Amino acid sequence: MKKSILSGMSFGLTSGIITTLGLMMGLSSTTHSKIVVIGGVLTIAIADAFSDALGVHISEESEDMHTEREIWTSTVATFASKFLFASTFLIPVILLDLSWAIAVSLAWGFIALGFLSFVIARMQGKRPLLVITEHLTIALLVIITTHFVGLWIGKMLGV
Repeated sequence: MKKSILSGMSFGLTSGIITTLGLMMGLSSTTHSKIVVIGGVLTIAIADAFSDALGVHISEESEDMHTEREIWTSTVATFASKFLFASTFLIPVILLDLSWAIAVSLAWGFIALGFLSFVIARMQGKRPLLVITEHLTIALLVIITTHFVGLWIGKMLGV
């Protein structure tokens, strides 16, 4: 796989998982509303996918080490992977009770991030368990933090 595609996809998938799960946890902890969580996931899938893609685009332009084609390939791969993967979190939210949807989404996100981390570790010749543990720990910290921030906001707003 081309380096520019792999770079964009790995960034988009990681961001899609962590950002979407963090937002889902925060919004569900604050509002307990499926419609609010659905709106948040759609917002992430669209606005944040464009934002991340532009960030990758500008970052690669600033390095002055990539061809125009490589820059655009990474940009499109970032957008597509973030948009598509973030959108997968809509399925459990639409089909299940919100508490079950959050549990299924967490499992799905951790499995996907663990698999991506495994693949990256193998490609770099690193010990997969260490890389997987590092990445899942960071994701867990984001999820715990956004959960408690959501609870705090709900308390402050009297929700």
